Amino acid sequence: MAHVSVPKYWKILPQKYRLVAGKCKECGHLNFPPRPICEKCSKTDTQEDVELKGRGKVYTFTIIGRGAAPPEFAKMQKKCGPYAIAVVELEEGQKINVQLTDCDPFEIKIGMPVTAVFRQIYEQESVIRYGLKFRPALKK
Repeated sequence: MAHVSVPKYWKILPQKYRLVAGKCKECGHLNFPPRPICEKCSKTDTQEDVELKGRGKVYTFTIIGRGAAPPEFAKMQKKCGPYAIAVVELEEGQKINVQLTDCDPFEIKIGMPVTAVFRQIYEQESVIRYGLKFRPALKK
């Protein structure tokens, strides 16, 4: 992961904390993250903020083993061991890259239902960076 300055990180907090997408007022397409131009109809400045539900399914994933973590995740990996990174397909259709948590990475399955949870992501420049990770959905 590349260095992200504190001001840049604060600018993207709505996406990091709440999964805010831009809904195009022209065609209804959800752009995540929000963009100045709709990726479907190419209209500009026609988006309104919409909070996504934070539920989806594992589309694909990989396990980051010991020694393979980027520097900002090395401390977490030393404490917790291997962890999983996944592409999650949200209920609304968007695919996002996320870290999976609260599960054994070796028990993750493609298609497994997951839900967003607010967690510490990493620490950089002496600032703890928080955001959303996904965990297996609780069975009803």
